[in-house]
This record gives sequence, structure tokens and C-alpha cells, in this order.
Amino acid sequence: MLIEGKFAINAPIEKLWQCLLDPETLASCMPGAETVERIDEKTYHAVVKQKVGPIKVKLKFTNVLTKVEPPNHMELEGEGSDVTKLGHFKQKTSVNLRQNENGEVEVSYAANVNIVGKLAMFGDRIMKRKAKEVEEEFTNNLKGKLLSVA
Repeated sequence: MLIEGKFAINAPIEKLWQCLLDPETLASCMPGAETVERIDEKTYHAVVKQKVGPIKVKLKFTNVLTKVEPPNHMELEGEGSDVTKLGHFKQKTSVNLRQNENGEVEVSYAANVNIVGKLAMFGDRIMKRKAKEVEEEFTNNLKGKLLSVA
């Protein structure tokens, strides 16, 4: 399943780049995040709770930065599963940042996600809608965080 999106944030690109790599910022902005910790310079471990359709999931996963070109591009790969064994997933994601003339940074992303297990029964439509909801909440939280440290 391919999940794509883009959003804009009014911030310097370097500051936004650092926020996207900071575990504390990610944990405070990601809806349902219980923990986000940096294992090393390229590896992050996270636990996130979400409600997908009628079920609640608690996902434990690890992401590894496989390509980093500050402050414009990063690629990551990860995998994880629901702690109650409702499913397992693998993903590859590409994130691009582009500073516009008006001071905004356009963030675009594409994630190729492979889900197996009970979670897969929801299909692309429901999973993409859930991803869009999470993106919107994350973006709003990130904007608020950037304003509070400005």
C-alpha cells in the first residue's frame, strides 16, 4: 500500500529538519506515541497506540535511516508489530523538504507499507484515511511545537 502526502510549515528548513530527527519532538507531536527513542544515530524505536476501525492497536516498531541528505531528503525503513499479535508491517519511506520563497517548508512523503495479519483486513482505503488523520494531527502538533520554541 502506498501512502503519500504533503503539508507546509512556516519555519526555517534547518530547524524543521532537526525537529524531524529529534525523538522528544517526535514523541510529543505523534498522535498516540508512548515512546520514541534514538538507539543510535540512524535507528529509532517507538511504541504508538492507535485505533484503526473498531480495534485498538499498540505498535512497537523500529525505523532505520538508510539515506540522509540534510536538510532536504531522508529515507527510512522499518518494521514492527502489534503487541497483541493483530498484525505485522514493514515500510519504506522517503521524506523531502523544500523551502519556498515565502518562508514555508513543503514536506512531502511517500511510504510503501506492507501489512499482514488482522490489520490488513481494513484495506487501503481505511488505512490511508487513518494515515491522513495522523498526518493532520502530527502537522498541527509540530506547528505548535515550532511556534513555542521560536
